[in-house]
Amino acid sequence: MTDYKQVLQKEIQDLKDRTGQSTLPEEMRGKLEKEIISLERSVELGSYDEKYEKVSRYINWSLKIPWQKETTDVTDIQKAKEVFDKHHYGMQEVKDRFLEYISVLNLRQRQAPGEDFKAPILLLVGLVGTGKTTFAYSLSEALGRKLVRIPFGGMGSAKELRGNSRLLLGSEPGKVLKGVCDAGVKNPVILLDEIDRGAEEANMDLMGVLVELLDPAQNHAFTDTYIDYPINLSHAIFLATANNTTKIATAVMDRMEKITMPSYTDHEKIQIAKQYILPGLLKDAGLSENQFSIREDVWKMITRPLGYDMGIRTLQRTLQGAVRKAVRIIVERKFERVEITKENAKIFMPRY
Repeated sequence: MTDYKQVLQKEIQDLKDRTGQSTLPEEMRGKLEKEIISLERSVELGSYDEKYEKVSRYINWSLKIPWQKETTDVTDIQKAKEVFDKHHYGMQEVKDRFLEYISVLNLRQRQAPGEDFKAPILLLVGLVGTGKTTFAYSLSEALGRKLVRIPFGGMGSAKELRGNSRLLLGSEPGKVLKGVCDAGVKNPVILLDEIDRGAEEANMDLMGVLVELLDPAQNHAFTDTYIDYPINLSHAIFLATANNTTKIATAVMDRMEKITMPSYTDHEKIQIAKQYILPGLLKDAGLSENQFSIREDVWKMITRPLGYDMGIRTLQRTLQGAVRKAVRIIVERKFERVEITKENAKIFMPRY
């Protein structure tokens, strides 16, 4: 038992050293130092197992928070255009809005360097597969910022966003703060993905947390229940996506600028498949472009296996299946290449 006690004392000293060397706010540092003193007393009295677990976990999370660290924005408009064109075919109106967004950041940096800028919050609304989430990744890449994605699909409690009380053994911060900790900077792009898809019974509470996150008057002091100390999220850029807005509270909508995602035409889908989807699938499968091809007159059949579809996910799944079948044919039958034609297309198409 004495050896175990010595190990704990060594680990507590490590916590004390790391706390002293960190860039914590002074008030938070004092809070952690009190916790360490209390922990040391518990160890001396011999009742330390559960308390050590709770306190060490709390201190480790507190030290992981990027209280000061930030990335510097890259606001080169030409580079941003290249990034958006690389990841998105068409969608020019949506791209233009994002380029305007980056242009404003650029001008603010030059005219008022160091001054806080409350970036507008964009809400991308559109059906599944229209590229909403991908735009957040593109904005993150264009600005050189880290990305935090928080999926709302099926979220059953606001505690998932805000965390649980640290008095409960095994508690952790909520998804917002955990995402920021994983990013390692206090100014990431935070994607609130599918905010209309939280559980019905939790929707009101989730909307309440969203108001706090998206309101510039409040998000400079966002309080995670677990950490129980204000965290400054005002330097983050927030983006949100939704399939529709019927479940989104008016107070949340008032804090965002809605952008409606257009649906893809058949021509656009075919170009997206040729330029973006298929090359990636072939690479993942270990095939060269010379080993797999699709005749031009087959593309419409692949694009509409079940009739009209606004997004591209069905198209993506169809192509994934076709590539897998082609790989099997090449491996099993020793074919050098596979070409999909009208005559053999049924072999490669999904069976619905």
